[in-house]
Amino acid sequence: MKAKVRIAIALGVALFLSACSSRPQSLIVGKWEAESAAKVTAEFSEDGTAKLTMLGQTLSGTYKLNTEDELEWTVNGITTRMKVHVTATELEVTDGSNRTIKYKRK
Repeated sequence: MKAKVRIAIALGVALFLSACSSRPQSLIVGKWEAESAAKVTAEFSEDGTAKLTMLGQTLSGTYKLNTEDELEWTVNGITTRMKVHVTATELEVTDGSNRTIKYKRK
């Protein structure tokens, strides 16, 4: 009986830890709002699609994380690679010109 309880607890802990994944791929999913004065939001979906909305105009495209710190974004056939740092509440994206935009989870 004790062995069954231990196995059940171990499985529960394993499932809980896998659901609380802190990999950048799972952390980036959701809606983000830029800290800048202009109204900018970014939304990343689990299926690899993304939307960027600036001043009421929305661009749709696809994204993927090539590594833990590189975001690849494709819109209208144009692909851009940026450095990315993501936590549960913050997202920082830095372009090739070293300009950084900071987002907060919405």
